Amino acid sequence: MTQDQTPPVPGPFPDSPSIGTRPYTVQSAGSPLALLGVLVWLFGVLAPAPAPGAEIDSVTARRVALEDSTEAINGIFNQRLREGVANANAGEDEFGAMESGEFCDEERLYAELRKAIFHSFIPRWGLRGYDLDLQLRELLAGKSFSLSLEDSIYGDMDYLEGFSLRVKELSDVVRLDGHLIGLDKVGHFFAEGWEYFERTREDGETLQEVMAWGARQEAGRFGYLTTGVYSFADLTANFHGWRFWNDIRGTRDDPLKGLLANLFAEPYVECEVRLMASLRHRKIVRAWHLNRPFDLSEFVDGAWDEGNNCNSYADPAIEDKISIRINEVSPGFSCPIEPTACVKARERYGQLAPYLLHPRCLAVVKG
Repeated sequence: MTQDQTPPVPGPFPDSPSIGTRPYTVQSAGSPLALLGVLVWLFGVLAPAPAPGAEIDSVTARRVALEDSTEAINGIFNQRLREGVANANAGEDEFGAMESGEFCDEERLYAELRKAIFHSFIPRWGLRGYDLDLQLRELLAGKSFSLSLEDSIYGDMDYLEGFSLRVKELSDVVRLDGHLIGLDKVGHFFAEGWEYFERTREDGETLQEVMAWGARQEAGRFGYLTTGVYSFADLTANFHGWRFWNDIRGTRDDPLKGLLANLFAEPYVECEVRLMASLRHRKIVRAWHLNRPFDLSEFVDGAWDEGNNCNSYADPAIEDKISIRINEVSPGFSCPIEPTACVKARERYGQLAPYLLHPRCLAVVKG
């Protein structure tokens, strides 16, 4: 059975098509709409906006036993966070000339954290996420599952059906906190998560507005129009990326925490007084301090796994090709493969669940 018989776009917001429609259908590979999709993708690459990311094969990966990579990924990004915080602080030789209001520059903090996390000079956020994906594939090569596009469930898709897939190939799959998750999701977490956060912080958009915007991107340049795939798991990673960036300074309440938890929440980074430096310079000297370590397992759940949070496809022809491949790899496979993961995700996300979970995942009945 294929992962989905209709490629829906979630519809809790008024400007999106309703569930059960094919609003961004690309039709067959040789159709004018398919060619239009490729042209739109090319325009997206040339335009000053994020480029689409990679896809993964979460079905074939289930045949392989993988060591959990959570600790390794935490180690990588805790080191990068320490680097970013250190670079965001002024040097000792700068303290004397600084006014009190110049310490703990928040814009500098965010800028240095982004530099440290991405280790990339690529200007576009979508490509930074993809570059981070490539870095992690190399760093976690001994712990991840790598598969060529030709050997995957997407192997029968042609260039017009999934041009970006052919260009970028597949991302690797790792086990994180017990779940099979593509490394592309970590790129989404940091890159698209930052873009979500920036839209709420700078543009004043609500979280729901930003999530609706993210769904439209997935139905366009990030998904249907480029890879032929609409990934709800990508949207889940994006949302948790917003939570991470929001937690850097505790900018807003976390929608997944209760009143008391938000009241006593500890941000990742705080501005603290440096006592000895203050005495030396005879004024209050402040600096950024990293309060607590990053732990990806605080964010990851079964909804990051495309085997649970099913994909949708832009065209019946694409869907049929993928279905055949899935049945060859795993006869009888049905998404969600772990229904209890969907039940837990639906309970965790509450009113936000329709923005993040595929209708099949939403429809799972608690047993």
